[in-house]
Amino acid sequence: MRSEPHVLGIVLAGGEGKRLYPLTMDRAKPAVPFGGAYRLIDFVLSNLVNAGYERICVLTQYKSHSLDRHISQTWWTSGFHGEYITPVPAQQRLGPRWYTGSADAIFQSMNLITDERPEYIVVFGADHVYRMDPSQMVAAHVESGADVTVAGIRVPRAEATAFGCIDSDESGKITRFLEKPTDPPGTPDDPESTFASMGNYVFTTEALVDALRADAADSDSDHDMGGDIIPAFVRRDTAYVYDFKDNDVPGATERDTGYWRDVGTLDAFYEAHMDLVSVHPIFNLYNGRWPIRGETHNLPPAKFVQSGVAEDSVVGSGCIISGGTVRNSVLSSNVIVEDGAVVEGSVLMPGVRVGKGAVVRKAILDKNVVVGDGEQLGVDVSADRERFSVSAGGVVTVGKNIRV
Repeated sequence: MRSEPHVLGIVLAGGEGKRLYPLTMDRAKPAVPFGGAYRLIDFVLSNLVNAGYERICVLTQYKSHSLDRHISQTWWTSGFHGEYITPVPAQQRLGPRWYTGSADAIFQSMNLITDERPEYIVVFGADHVYRMDPSQMVAAHVESGADVTVAGIRVPRAEATAFGCIDSDESGKITRFLEKPTDPPGTPDDPESTFASMGNYVFTTEALVDALRADAADSDSDHDMGGDIIPAFVRRDTAYVYDFKDNDVPGATERDTGYWRDVGTLDAFYEAHMDLVSVHPIFNLYNGRWPIRGETHNLPPAKFVQSGVAEDSVVGSGCIISGGTVRNSVLSSNVIVEDGAVVEGSVLMPGVRVGKGAVVRKAILDKNVVVGDGEQLGVDVSADRERFSVSAGGVVTVGKNIRV
């Protein structure tokens, strides 16, 4: 007999991730490497699994091969207790068309719900960096009797115009759901803060199924979870907000409690990496009580030779710093920094090579990029713009397999 609610996890991983180009030139956004040892999807999957939810469907669509392979190799389960973590590609079950929105993705995958028959459905996004115990949100949802509970994170009102915003009363009932409003609402207890939607939802199954069917029949709908489904529940007075600050993650430090980052742009992706490298990091990867699980490699430890040094940095397995200097950077596996090279404030993904005397500053180098001897990146940004992508914040990004 089940002692806990029967919960199905659905992870929405079908977005194109255009704003992260060129990192998404050859892969889905949730498959983008992050933090030296992970991919973006590892954060949501770790949160769900750590909370005891091990029946998870990952809905994919665009450039999903590396994402599918990562899930099958990293997130396999024995299935002994019926658990599974599986990618589900768009299958055109309802006709010759792909997903037209996040709500349509779930509607076209209704068989997952009818086969599992859960009491509640957790629908989370696949591309945010954070720790959260979803079971606490599910418990709050069950207690409230809501049809849907939306996770909200408090942000300053001045910054909330970039988010979907939640207006709620003192009981937590959502009275308005506003997409990127010019005048964001305050929270009931703090007029200078706004609840921004984290894109994480808990639904009572029957209510979600009914809402998806009604949305599918509406020709004027964009079939989007945040833009159409949630506002429909708000109009029925059956939507509640869950305050992310109430989520108590085991092992969290005072400094990283409540951390959440939407890494949808190159600048946000870069800044989230810089949050990892200080002595007392804003986001702590080393919480053993709530681990982030990622790929495991049969690789040797990192090695520092010929006076090679790394300061305030994350250095992955298999790296060799041979006479080079690395500062305030994140290095994934199998990175080589050669004699006299300097890497500062940068993110280097697996297989990157930085040649002798080269300089790399404020840059993101995708997998297998080779920086030739004496070359410079991030030193003359005007020159970099002629060859590579440079973000609004001045981050130089070089796509996969390119030789500089």
